[in-house]
Amino acid sequence: MSREEHLRRLNEQYVQASLAGDVEWYRGRLADDFVCIESDGSVLDKAAFLRMTARGSDLADYRLDEVDVRFYGDVALVRATGSWTAKNGAPGVSRYVDVYVRSGDEWKVVSAQITRPARAL
Repeated sequence: MSREEHLRRLNEQYVQASLAGDVEWYRGRLADDFVCIESDGSVLDKAAFLRMTARGSDLADYRLDEVDVRFYGDVALVRATGSWTAKNGAPGVSRYVDVYVRSGDEWKVVSAQITRPARAL
């Protein structure tokens, strides 16, 4: 499997872990200094992100529409756009950037930033 295929697979697993509230998946793949900037501008460290994940997702599904993976040495950026449906039936779209850093044979997520566009894409 190529580096790009590996990161695409990790990205898909990241999304599925979010929907499933899979704290253990994140615990093993987020760097200790991980930071997430949510779409409302709030900033979560790893511990806060894991607590939020444990409460469960408000989304019923999330479909990846566009995924772009770029490598810069031992750093990878995953930029993606996805469509989602909330559990209450409301549709939405979001864009995000996840930053991965390779340490040995492992890729760890060090940063995530989520944006919900002000208008439909």
